[in-house]
Amino acid sequence: MPRQVSQEEFDTVLKAVALFTGGGSVEDISGVMEAVLARRTLQRRLALLVEQKRLTIEGYGRGRKYRLPASKGEAHGETYLPISPESEEIKGYVRAPIQNRRPVGYNRAFIDSYRANNTFYLAEEIRQRLHELGRVPDAQQLAGTYAKKIFSRLLIDLSWNSSRLEGNTYSLLETERLLELGEATEGKDAREAQMILNHKAAIELLVEQAAEIGFNRYTILNLHALLSDNLLADPGACGRLRFIPVAIDGTSFHPLEVPQLIDESFQQLLDTAAAIQDPFEQAFFVMVRLPYLQPFEDVNKRVSRLAANLPLIRDNLCPLSFVDVLERAYIDGILGVYELNRTELLRDVFVWAYERSCARYSAVRTSLGDPDPFRMRYHALLAKTISEIVHKGMDKKTANAFIKKRAVDDVSQGDQARFIEVAEIEVMNLHEGNIARYRIRPSQFQAWSATWR
Repeated sequence: MPRQVSQEEFDTVLKAVALFTGGGSVEDISGVMEAVLARRTLQRRLALLVEQKRLTIEGYGRGRKYRLPASKGEAHGETYLPISPESEEIKGYVRAPIQNRRPVGYNRAFIDSYRANNTFYLAEEIRQRLHELGRVPDAQQLAGTYAKKIFSRLLIDLSWNSSRLEGNTYSLLETERLLELGEATEGKDAREAQMILNHKAAIELLVEQAAEIGFNRYTILNLHALLSDNLLADPGACGRLRFIPVAIDGTSFHPLEVPQLIDESFQQLLDTAAAIQDPFEQAFFVMVRLPYLQPFEDVNKRVSRLAANLPLIRDNLCPLSFVDVLERAYIDGILGVYELNRTELLRDVFVWAYERSCARYSAVRTSLGDPDPFRMRYHALLAKTISEIVHKGMDKKTANAFIKKRAVDDVSQGDQARFIEVAEIEVMNLHEGNIARYRIRPSQFQAWSATWR
């Protein structure tokens, strides 16, 4: 009677296959496996996994390759930011069905191996490039000077994008109406409005107290209290380290459970972050380590995204507002840290996001290279949409509904969310110096501006 194959043996094979996002041959897979298997044994394991639909086969004979099943997004030509081969490996692994990914716990060795200013998650050339991109004329002025100059724009951008990465369905224009007029959108969950308003309060703390706050308990605990206000089942958990176990949906990672260890690890995180001298390494460090620790009952990723802006705002660098960042790419990067203790994919997301943020605030437009292909593809439709909004005298609420309908009617389904975002950004950035490209006369712009509420 054939020996029953254990789940652990299958997991070992699947983990090896995941390293080859374009598919791997028997020889490829055998060469990266931790445990050595005879060729015929490995072939049988692969055949069983194909039969179970946990692997797919491409090609024939010597050209045969095995790979993890494509996700729904990939099968339909998913949009994704450019990533390195190392990041592709991580993406392939975390996209596998969760039952195929090995359960893992909090790895203290992953934490203890980092030494401030000796260990770097960001290579020197990356840090140097980000410094060049993020440098602004206000660099030598008081902490937070540049953020104060762009505060109204930063407030909307960061509140919306950080909330969007949590699945919030408010549009950019709806977010602007909520933050400027206090007007929540009808039909939306009240928790979504609360999430955005909480971001506003947290961003105000970052900018107004830029010279005083840092990587210490006061700052991070209060950031959590502001971001989680009125969103947790236990109001007392706002701004307090957790003393209960938590589970994270969609991952095989199990965070620390012992309150004393959580407290000790939290202090270690703060001490290490405070000792890091490079602001970009500081920013990325907290994006990696705070979600991994899960020091709070919920809202950990939101805290990490805003805390990443602490050194950038303090040093008068361009802030990180997560413009255009895909939720799926961000989550893949976080899962890579959780389950593999690998930072390459999240690093690629961070670097790409910072480049987009710099473009948003016009800090280094000449460094961005080629024009955005999405805007080029929809140039005519975007121009027509913006023109109609102005010529018809639409207010923000009407314009928001109009843009959504235009996207549904005239844009492919996979591009609709991006089209809505770009159109909203374009209309919000209208001014007398750029209206000619939309065939809008100054008198028309002035009349429309009076209705833009």
